[in-house]
Amino acid sequence: MMNGLEGTKENLVLGIDIGTRNVVGTVGYRTDEGKFVVVAQTVREHVTRAMLDGQIHDIGRVAQVVSLVKEELEVQINQPLTEVCIAAAGRVLKTVTCRAEYIYPEESVVTGEDIHTLDLIGVEKAQDLLSEKNDTNYKFYCVGYSVVKSYLNDDLFTSLEGHKANKIAEDIIVTFLPEDVVDGLYSAVGQAGLSVANLTLEPIAAINVAIPENYRMLNIALVDVGAGTSDICITKEGSITAYGMIPHAGDELTEEIVQQYLVDFQMAEHIKLSSTVDEEVTYEDIMSIKHTVSAEEVWELTDKVVDRITSEVAEKIIELNGGQTVSATFVVGGGGKVHGFTKKLAEYLDLPEERVALRGEEVLKEVTFLQDDIKKDPLLVTPIGICLNYYDQKNNFIMIRFNGERMKLYDNNRLTIVDAALQAGVSNEKLFPRSGKALNFTVNGNKRIVRGGVGEPAVITLNGKPANINTPLEPNCNVEIIPSTKGEEAKYTINDLEEYTTAFMTFIVNGRLINCPKFLEVNGVLEPSSYEIQDGDIIENRGFYTVEQVAEFMDVEVDLDEDIYVNNRIASMDSLVYENFSIEWTVKEYHVENASYYASEEQIKERKYQESLRGASIGLGNYHMMSEEKNATLEGQTEAIQDENINSKEQQNISKSENNDEELYFDVEYKDCDNFDETFDEEYEKTDEYNSIFRKENPREEGVDLEISYDLKKNLDEDKDSSYNVNHGENDEAEEEKEIIVTVNNNPVTLTDKNSYVFVDIFDKINFDLNNSKGRGIVTTLNGRDARFTEEIHTGDKIEVYWKEM
Repeated sequence: MMNGLEGTKENLVLGIDIGTRNVVGTVGYRTDEGKFVVVAQTVREHVTRAMLDGQIHDIGRVAQVVSLVKEELEVQINQPLTEVCIAAAGRVLKTVTCRAEYIYPEESVVTGEDIHTLDLIGVEKAQDLLSEKNDTNYKFYCVGYSVVKSYLNDDLFTSLEGHKANKIAEDIIVTFLPEDVVDGLYSAVGQAGLSVANLTLEPIAAINVAIPENYRMLNIALVDVGAGTSDICITKEGSITAYGMIPHAGDELTEEIVQQYLVDFQMAEHIKLSSTVDEEVTYEDIMSIKHTVSAEEVWELTDKVVDRITSEVAEKIIELNGGQTVSATFVVGGGGKVHGFTKKLAEYLDLPEERVALRGEEVLKEVTFLQDDIKKDPLLVTPIGICLNYYDQKNNFIMIRFNGERMKLYDNNRLTIVDAALQAGVSNEKLFPRSGKALNFTVNGNKRIVRGGVGEPAVITLNGKPANINTPLEPNCNVEIIPSTKGEEAKYTINDLEEYTTAFMTFIVNGRLINCPKFLEVNGVLEPSSYEIQDGDIIENRGFYTVEQVAEFMDVEVDLDEDIYVNNRIASMDSLVYENFSIEWTVKEYHVENASYYASEEQIKERKYQESLRGASIGLGNYHMMSEEKNATLEGQTEAIQDENINSKEQQNISKSENNDEELYFDVEYKDCDNFDETFDEEYEKTDEYNSIFRKENPREEGVDLEISYDLKKNLDEDKDSSYNVNHGENDEAEEEKEIIVTVNNNPVTLTDKNSYVFVDIFDKINFDLNNSKGRGIVTTLNGRDARFTEEIHTGDKIEVYWKEM
């Protein structure tokens, strides 16, 4: 069969009506004027009862009959046939009525494609509604639909195409049949060498021929009486409003004849059909005895069955029509030709006899038959309607293989792999990668989330080639999906935290700088670095060690028979040590050589530089006396005095005074510097003051003169001035002295007497006691950002210096 039919004889469509008793094949085309031309037609009866009540029971035998019909038609038209349009009987029929809408981004002209899209929206919506209400084990497929009413911008319109609209809508009635009914039809025509081009419902096909659109303003019922089922369709106000079916039809009459006259089913069919046209019927029973009976005798025999069938058909019509009878009823199909059928149906519908009539030749006036020997008969209404339906509703299914299983999908021209996956029951979790469970906890009051591992996405192939969920499906394609995986749950240990690996505390142990990671407490309990963090944990840095913990970290064995000093005071292994405290002990054994916890050369130089800057440049005294009472308070504090904003550190080295029992503390401030002058450091190392502070092997045994001379301070200031200018080099020639004006804490400050100025110079001009910390941290900013003491300043700079509670 060729696509793109345009009304020419060569563009032919094949329609086959696979009925319970007969298989009727029709080949034809529709002209530009809308008339249908039948090029070829043939009828074949089933040899056996391969179908019951419209349901295929023996697929192989039905396929044989379909093959014979196909071959006969190919001979008549002298060309091969590969595609077919079919219709399903209304057995276990389900109907869903819903409203579909399509809103344009802006006012547009409605096209035929827009209307088709609207139809598909309605079909998909009906499928969703049916899935929600389906209380059976059947899987239903859409086999047809009819538009009840059409709306243009919410106004009722007969035809939408060509009008301008912002929104179009329609009330649509969609019919569904169980999977086994549809599968049987597809299998039968497939074995006959045909592929399905269109699938519809028999009453929909029949009504396209039997009730023209200009009749549908009336409240009319159409009954397609076949061999196994009687399909019903109701029209009103220009639309098809309902579908229905009863599983009773002509075969029940035949079975009654079988029992009464003791004949096989084929002979009973002969008796039934002959009684409708002849006065007498001759037959041979299973005992090979010939009999002759009158047609009236056959009518009397089947009268009770006809009465029961017509009463049930009438009840169904009234039910579908909202509890009231219709204005008229048309009957099509071979079963409707049985004597007395239309008369009794009229009685039960409470209609005049003339308003219930067979529709055959009179409804086929618009159909042209090229074969002279074809008689226009109600039996031909449905197969011709099947062909016509091809032009109006291309309802079709495509067959695919999904993970090795055969699957049928309703083809809405937009099918993708995800549609197949959803119909197969594959959940979204198996299509998309899933992250493992995340880990939520807090560190120093800040919320942290560690994401779980990312799973692997689903591996999707179409016909063996890589694809994705949006890849369009093709008929008979092979889809394989390996489900996605879930990532591992998030795992995190104390050792993975930056607060543990990069946050250090510095102690002075036997005169050497030691870097120790800050301990972390989890839910108030000290945990080792290997501790796996749990969801909801509260983690905080601890600001102190015990002497014993420092020893464990350094992996040394301390001689407990010798005194232990913390800040030059007798201590124990349980004594607390804070940032920059000094520890003196006697080591019995070192378990680690060249340990990584020793401060680097860069750290030592930075420390010395800050010492020099603090003692020589600022010259603010740096030494103060603390009573034992104050010292005890210091040891009991829970956090080291520090300021993270400027990364400064304060150290308090304690040495005994020769003259009294009070302790002398040396405050040291630490700063991160990008670089510093090596010459400056080397010169400072040569001074007696440095040697007396940092090189003294045992400062506890004799007093140390910690006062820095005025001359040394002056020399160091001069070195600083020459070393930390803009070019970070020495000036060969002295430049003229210059003056700058900066704003410090919103007050103007004038600096004079130097060629260039660094941040620390402001302390010579403002009243700010650096020793008055009282447990607070100092904040220094330059033009709104953190400042370094050695950073050069210029006129107009805005500076802030203040204490901040830790």
